[in-house]
Amino acid sequence: MRFPSAVRQAGLVVAVAALALTAGCAKKDDSEVQASGVKLVAAGKLTVCTHLPYPPFQSKDASGKVTGLDVDIMDLVAKELGVEQTIIDTPFEGIKSGQDLSTGKCDAAAAGMTITEERRKVVDFSDPYFDATQAMLVKTGKTYKSLDDLKGRKLGVQAATTGRDYAKKLEAEKGLKLVEFEDLAALQQAVSNGQVEAAINDLPVWTEYLKENPGGFEVAAEFDTGEQYGFPVKKDTNPELLKKINEVLAKAKQDGTYNTIYEKWIGKQPSA
Repeated sequence: MRFPSAVRQAGLVVAVAALALTAGCAKKDDSEVQASGVKLVAAGKLTVCTHLPYPPFQSKDASGKVTGLDVDIMDLVAKELGVEQTIIDTPFEGIKSGQDLSTGKCDAAAAGMTITEERRKVVDFSDPYFDATQAMLVKTGKTYKSLDDLKGRKLGVQAATTGRDYAKKLEAEKGLKLVEFEDLAALQQAVSNGQVEAAINDLPVWTEYLKENPGGFEVAAEFDTGEQYGFPVKKDTNPELLKKINEVLAKAKQDGTYNTIYEKWIGKQPSA
């Protein structure tokens, strides 16, 4: 069917206007998930998953604000992207498994997370930003100095952590009775109330706990496991964000910003 000339012209105007509107919307939507060329799950935000509390890497201060070494570093990344960091508290298992990243819950995670080959299968890690080691916490006055001293006794571990994995490997050999807790706060409480005789976790975590509870506890043993922390992002899909995190880390280490953050939260300069 043919249409009169005037009708065809009117239709053309409407079509062009609709096309322009569609193109404008597409451009706007694209800009809402981009920041300095990096894809983000929410406009104007670097959404970061963590699991609280895990001081000195992330925990809430008296005002309820989440602070810590990880937080300060990711703030540097957010600043470089021209956005604000938004932190989501979520179970560590969802971070470790990569689910929180693969489902778009967050852009990256900052959770004192050790880089392992098993975890590399489900997430991409940034360059290492912290050298960690495991340690055993006991109440002051306990005579335990090694895992051998805990034969037949209860040792607390935190679920889904490398400290738990380390203890699990030695469970039969050392005759340990492992008791698993969902988070660090519950693990600390278990040592405090005698539910377990000792607990294994990362040394910096216990160092922070000792500062908050002077005289009541001590680190009885350290285990050099060669661990390093990294920031995970979604597997194989966000190389731009990974590159940006690594660039920010390299710059911070070069200009001294990293050392300042490290000393603020750990209490000493990092080893060379």
